[in-house]
Amino acid sequence: MLQKEEILAPVAAGPLAVQAAVGARMLSLGGHDDFNQGQISCRRPGSVEFFIKGALTGFDEATPEDFVVGGVDPGSPSDRLAPPEIPLHQAVYEARPDVSCVVHSHSPAALVFGALQADLVPLSHEGALLRNEVHRFTLTSNTILDISVGRAIAGTLGGGLGVFLVNHGSVVVGKSVRHAVIFALMLERACRLQLDALASGRSFATSSELDVAAKREFIFADLSIRAYWEHARRRVLRTFPESRNW
Repeated sequence: MLQKEEILAPVAAGPLAVQAAVGARMLSLGGHDDFNQGQISCRRPGSVEFFIKGALTGFDEATPEDFVVGGVDPGSPSDRLAPPEIPLHQAVYEARPDVSCVVHSHSPAALVFGALQADLVPLSHEGALLRNEVHRFTLTSNTILDISVGRAIAGTLGGGLGVFLVNHGSVVVGKSVRHAVIFALMLERACRLQLDALASGRSFATSSELDVAAKREFIFADLSIRAYWEHARRRVLRTFPESRNW
C-alpha cells in the first residue's frame, strides 16, 4: 500500500495554507483528533476555489503542504487526495458567501452533546456566543459523500455558526480561519462544560440576556478573536516546533 509520503502531491503553500495548518494543529490540541478524520478548509473571500486538508493527514500532523485545492462547484474535478467529505465544504461555501473557513470534526463533547435532546445555554462565555447558533442535522449520521446531503446540512446551518451532525460530529464556520477555528474550540468547551453541569444532576445558573449581549459584543469582538488565536498559535509553536519553519 502506498504511504502518504509517496503519493502526496504538494501545492504551493501560501499564507492561507500556513494559517490553515496552524489551525489544524490548534484543533488537535483542543481535542478534535480522530485518526486522520475531520477536515479544515479555507478560501479567500469570494473565491471559487478553496484549500482543504488532504484525506491522509490528521489535524495533529497537518502541514501547509498537506492542503489540496478544491472547487466550490461540485462538478469541478477534485484532487486525488481530497477527503471524501469534500461535498460538505462545497455546499457550505456555495450557500454562504460570507464563510471563508469550514471546520468539520468528531470532537467528543460536541458529538455527545449533539446526540442529546438539549440546547446550548449561556452557562459559560462560549455558551453565550453559541446559544441559538448551532443547529441539529438529523437526516443521516453517515459520511457526507453526496452534494445533496451537503446542501441539506448547509440548509440546517442557515446563517448560524455551526451544526451538530447527530451521531457523527459537528461543523463550524467563520469569516476567517481564525474565527472558524476559535469557534470550533469554543464549541467543544461549551459542550463539555454543559455536559459536566448536566451530569451533576443539580440545577445551574446561566447568564442573563443583558450579560449575553455584553459578552458577545466584547469577548467575541474581532480583536478578541485575534488575541485568542495568537495565544493558541503560541501553544502550537511550543508543542510542534517544526511549525516555526512554515
